[in-house]
Amino acid sequence: MTLTASAANASGFHPLRRNALLQTLQAEIDRGRLPGAVVVLARHGQVSCFESLGVQNPATGEAMKKDSIFRLFSMTKPIVSVAIMRLLEQGRLLLSDPVAQYLPEFANQQVAIERNGIVTLVPVTRPSTIQDLLRHTAGLTYEFSGESAVQRLYIKHEINQRMAGRDSAASSQALAALPLMDQPGSVGEYSRATDVLGRVVEVISGQSLGLHLSEHIFAPLGMTETRFYVPPSQQHRIAQPFDHDPDGGVPLTLPAVDVPPSFESGGGGLLGTAHDYARFLQMMLNRGELDGVRLLAPHMVDFMTCDHLGNIPGRDSLIEAGEGFGLGFAVRTARGQTPVPGPVGTYYWSGMAGTSFFVDPTNNLFAMLLIQAPNQRAYYRQLFRNLVYACLSA
Repeated sequence: MTLTASAANASGFHPLRRNALLQTLQAEIDRGRLPGAVVVLARHGQVSCFESLGVQNPATGEAMKKDSIFRLFSMTKPIVSVAIMRLLEQGRLLLSDPVAQYLPEFANQQVAIERNGIVTLVPVTRPSTIQDLLRHTAGLTYEFSGESAVQRLYIKHEINQRMAGRDSAASSQALAALPLMDQPGSVGEYSRATDVLGRVVEVISGQSLGLHLSEHIFAPLGMTETRFYVPPSQQHRIAQPFDHDPDGGVPLTLPAVDVPPSFESGGGGLLGTAHDYARFLQMMLNRGELDGVRLLAPHMVDFMTCDHLGNIPGRDSLIEAGEGFGLGFAVRTARGQTPVPGPVGTYYWSGMAGTSFFVDPTNNLFAMLLIQAPNQRAYYRQLFRNLVYACLSA
């Protein structure tokens, strides 16, 4: 697959409506709500739109480019989830394996129960598993998604590894030392679970997460510019946000990425280009294969991208109505309940700075919007989905 745009109508996108999508995004840029964007639309294995809009760096006015480098944040999670599933295919782990089998620090965990301001700790009713980590039912959380006792502990103990400067092993131990927010398997809660999966990859493979991903996913797929930092010679290509939020005026800062980090975050540390991530998405849409290279078996991709929550409730931080969660992706389970179009089976994810994608196997398409506008991301995810489905001619 090459990212050379074909005629829109050749891949089932209406040319005028595709242009209207780009014009709508350009209008948002002209209004000062977005610095810039890179858009990729692909269907039936053909790229019908690969465009860059606006500026890459608002401070300098440098134009956005198709090969601009973006902080992917949580779009790292699907990639690490694929790495875990490849280890499963090789017989090196089971989804039912307790996390503590690979990371002993997660043995004998406790759950924090908070009532009337008083916190008590109770033992877990069962250990968390690899499947729990993949579907975010391991009882973990994120410190920024609420104000529970456990989330306050995450802040107190600097579980945000970028702040604490820990390596992968120390980060895992620090997280495991704190109580869980929920019993394993009881609630879907968006969490640092994929950071833990990254450490599992390291323990099983004997490689750092970055090296393992580079050798076993990025190199086979031709993702030559995806990594956990950007070398000094390429820093000028990084897409940057506005200095201040265009809606609220608050200062905006994204983490520096100019040196290899002490902790390679499986949940949010990668940077990359539209070209690279599009190759990953086409591999997924192809059910595990790209350009003659197979990373996963077709039925394993199907297994990853079906709902694994079932009757387990999911909090709003993880899914919306009409959705479930698979092994690394949110998955649409019903039509007409979410505020965006798309058939059952569509799966997606996004990143905190604004990057997002969705894959629609029914219509044989994927779409990706790369922006660096953290506080506007929820709006543009919905707008983009609406605009893409408005482009489909059949």
